Amino acid sequence: MAERSELGELQLTEVVGGLEHPWSLAFLPDGQGSLITERPGRLRWLDAQGRLQAPLAGVPQVYARGQGGLLDVALSPDFARDRLVYLSYAEADESADKAGTAVGRGRLSEDMRGLQDFRVIFRQQPKLSEGIHFGSRLAFDRQGFLYISLGENNQRATAQELDKLQGKLVRLNPDGSVPPDNPFVGKPGARAEIWSYGHRNPQGMALNPWSGAIWLHEHGPRGGDEINVPLKGRNYGWPLATHGVNYSLLPIPEAEGEQVAGTEAPQHVWEKSPAVSGMAFYSAERFPAWRHNLFIGALADQSLIRLQLDGDRVGHEERLLQDKGWRIRDVRQGPDGYLYLLTDAPDGKLVRLGLAK
Repeated sequence: MAERSELGELQLTEVVGGLEHPWSLAFLPDGQGSLITERPGRLRWLDAQGRLQAPLAGVPQVYARGQGGLLDVALSPDFARDRLVYLSYAEADESADKAGTAVGRGRLSEDMRGLQDFRVIFRQQPKLSEGIHFGSRLAFDRQGFLYISLGENNQRATAQELDKLQGKLVRLNPDGSVPPDNPFVGKPGARAEIWSYGHRNPQGMALNPWSGAIWLHEHGPRGGDEINVPLKGRNYGWPLATHGVNYSLLPIPEAEGEQVAGTEAPQHVWEKSPAVSGMAFYSAERFPAWRHNLFIGALADQSLIRLQLDGDRVGHEERLLQDKGWRIRDVRQGPDGYLYLLTDAPDGKLVRLGLAK
């Protein structure tokens, strides 16, 4: 399949179909293929020959309701040594009526058929979601700290409440323990896991390969999707500061304006929400025209967003693949220098994207 972009002809190749609402993708080292999550609760191995294998054993039971289910997958920074795979997912409370984001890790078996000794290392507390706004992206920084993005479960006020883990970015050691230099360690009434707060529903997060900073983007309400570069202990405004309104077109009740004293302005904002999901910085050598670009999936806009970066500043924007009707849930740079996209559908796909030479 061929498509056009401002930088030339695009080349699209379907890698595999038949995925049920795929959510995330992680490439295994040494050409061993990749791991793909399906939201109903399955983790799949796509082998090096592009064959989709049976669901892996040892995956936790998930709350597969609304936006909930099995969500992100990430490999340990020391995967070559420890074979640890991290999963984020929606986990039900004891009544099974409400849920929150949980993260656990298990060891990928040598035969690639299951996760061994899976253990939960983090739970969002309290559990308040009735099926939406789980956040759930995972990223490791250069020091090996694990960041977990957490939605506010559609309970707006909680994003500003430091005794709750809704609407937060948390920072943990790889085993789930709290680093002693986290900003709210030892502060009464505040959760020590918190790195930053005032987030709505962050569904894209990645390490900037040039600055080493964690970037995340989050869904606004109706309007006001944002990119933020979350700094230690800072407040990113939701719901006090927003460029959006309620889906009813009425104002957000708590909102005080687009910029509010004591909160951080977004790095980039979309006044009309594309419904952003997934994020990948392009740093490979294969397609020089894409270097220093940031690629973001769009669910409502059904496109791939290409942002040209000038340092940390977002410059030019282009929308790609708009005629495909794809809700792009995740985007990743592959070890071969191509981009890989997951489409969110009952019969979802993994698609490889490149530029024609």
